[in-house]
Amino acid sequence: MKRSRTTALLLMSAAPLLFTACQKEPEVKVQEGLYTSVEACTEATGDPSSCRNAFAEAQKQAADAAPKYASKEACEKDYKPEQCVQQHTSAGTSFIGPMMMGFFMSQMLSNRGGLAPQAPASAPAYQDRNAGWARPAPGGTGGLNTASGIGAGKAGLAPVTSEPNRAVTASRGGFGNTSARRSSSGSYGG
Repeated sequence: MKRSRTTALLLMSAAPLLFTACQKEPEVKVQEGLYTSVEACTEATGDPSSCRNAFAEAQKQAADAAPKYASKEACEKDYKPEQCVQQHTSAGTSFIGPMMMGFFMSQMLSNRGGLAPQAPASAPAYQDRNAGWARPAPGGTGGLNTASGIGAGKAGLAPVTSEPNRAVTASRGGFGNTSARRSSSGSYGG
């Protein structure tokens, strides 16, 4: 008798957890894109404030995240000559690297669970001599993986396959839901 009572209590206490796990979570929409200017971002997203903030944040990160080369010649193997310039990290280290040619912005569009909207996440973007785009890899070092911190080149970058100046909206649902992506070619229609 004692065992069945304990089992019944255990099952009753676990039931709310099971129902919570199966409950459909609200859909979250994330808009992300690679932009070559604040104007192009504004045209694609319709949100000039977020575009300005994302660009400013990417500029702050640009030198620390940039690929780092020991010489201009080494940089020019990967990037166009006019892009390879002397720069300084936030710690004051001097290096040769490509200029930021664009920025990547990602922002949550849905207000999930009544929380206030978050500021967009952003990162600098670099365009190589073959017109390929890259951004700092998550946990990347921007090439700072040698003793001097110089000469690792594109080691800390991840390729970006997004087409520049187009906002892509991704819908992400909760437990058991699938993701969907939709591209917008010029304006955001909410």
